Amino acid sequence: MSLRMILRILGLLLILFSLTMMPPILISLLFGDGQWHAFTAAIGITVLTGLAMFLPNRRARKELRTRDGFLIAALFWSVLALFGSLPLMLTDVAPLSLTDAVFESFSGLTTTGATVITGIEHLPESILYYRQQLQWLGGMGIVVLAVAILPTLGVGGMALYRTEIPGPLKDSKLTPRITETAKALWYIYAALTITCMLAYMAAGMNWFDALGHSFSTVAIGGFSTYDASIGHFDSALIEMICVFFLIVSAVSFSLHFVAWRQRSVTHYFQDPEARFLLLFLLGLAVITVVSLWLTETYGTERGLRHGLFQVVSVATTAGFGVADFSLWPGALPFLLFMAAFVGGCSGSTGGGMKVIRIILILKQGMREVMRLIHPNAVIAVKVGKVSVPDGIAQAVWGFFSVYVMLFFLMLVGVMATGVDQVTAWSTVASALNNLGPALGEASGHYGDLPTLAKWILVVAMLLGRLEIFTVLVLFTPAFWRR
Repeated sequence: MSLRMILRILGLLLILFSLTMMPPILISLLFGDGQWHAFTAAIGITVLTGLAMFLPNRRARKELRTRDGFLIAALFWSVLALFGSLPLMLTDVAPLSLTDAVFESFSGLTTTGATVITGIEHLPESILYYRQQLQWLGGMGIVVLAVAILPTLGVGGMALYRTEIPGPLKDSKLTPRITETAKALWYIYAALTITCMLAYMAAGMNWFDALGHSFSTVAIGGFSTYDASIGHFDSALIEMICVFFLIVSAVSFSLHFVAWRQRSVTHYFQDPEARFLLLFLLGLAVITVVSLWLTETYGTERGLRHGLFQVVSVATTAGFGVADFSLWPGALPFLLFMAAFVGGCSGSTGGGMKVIRIILILKQGMREVMRLIHPNAVIAVKVGKVSVPDGIAQAVWGFFSVYVMLFFLMLVGVMATGVDQVTAWSTVASALNNLGPALGEASGHYGDLPTLAKWILVVAMLLGRLEIFTVLVLFTPAFWRR
């Protein structure tokens, strides 16, 4: 492991990240909100720090290994989110404290969508845009973007790519060259964003709201330019456009790549993971809508609209809202929260544990039942027609067990700060699944939580975004041995 090489790459990435603060300056000048100075100062601080890391180590050259990739990915997400909080602290309109700014920045980049801000629509346009842009950058993964750029700067990409792509099948590539794969993912991501923006504009949004919401929709983030989220527009057409693009973004982008190459959509319905997701969302929507009708919470039309929207929004871990589902009757709020643990497909912008892991856990459970009946049988775990190697199956169980243990540890930690059980449980679940909305005292916003609780949730967001092991491996003695 080369510390100089890692510092060189971190410096490069910080310099590149500073470029993302330029569009908010243009927005500030366009709307005349007077906040361009906050972004200019943030760019200066970020560039100077990046140069301080890069220049002394600019001649460091070494092939990156997977171990280096883990460290760079964890460091970069942490460092990037810290520097991403600068404009939120430097603005002179409702500046955030260090804790709140870091929380908001982490929430944006990890596409969690939890916010400490109230009165969002009264913020300057440049800050509103910047929050949405953070989610868009984090959606496909800033590291995947880096993989597309770094090879041109003499840095290998595969070690980084493996740390970033969600799901247990990290070695699958869409094209023979990893750089081309990363670029293909971003081309598809950008195309979906533009299409989503145009659809929102056609449905009645102005260009600014359409751009901001397309960023957070395709990223499955959940940030909005209004406190009332998508509910602000009270439009069935806008809600259905959002539902469509959330489902598209929750499906693996490798399937979109195949659709673009083959000009066909049949493979979507042949893919076991995509099929499971669609059936899961359909079943959950039916239960929710019927429950809302039977309890007379809404009439026929509102029950269908709100039920379908909130199911897709929460289950895909977007977290947009058209209604306060925490007030819905019976077990519906709990049921929706549990759905967020499933999340999107591997290789999508969704959070949660990923659909493929849930499928494998269910199939392994059934295999153990069958082994009780047939002790000597050799029973393979198959996803579709493909047999899953035992190594991957064991890794899924390992992920699940560590996930549960960390969840309870952070739950106890948040409760120890004085937060009630319902609020603590829902905020930890929301942060770890990169969901956003919560129940209890945090159902409106996270601003009133204790400072220590917010920092615990920041860690939970990072663990959820980097799928736990990428971060936890750094705390093992074996990682640091030569």
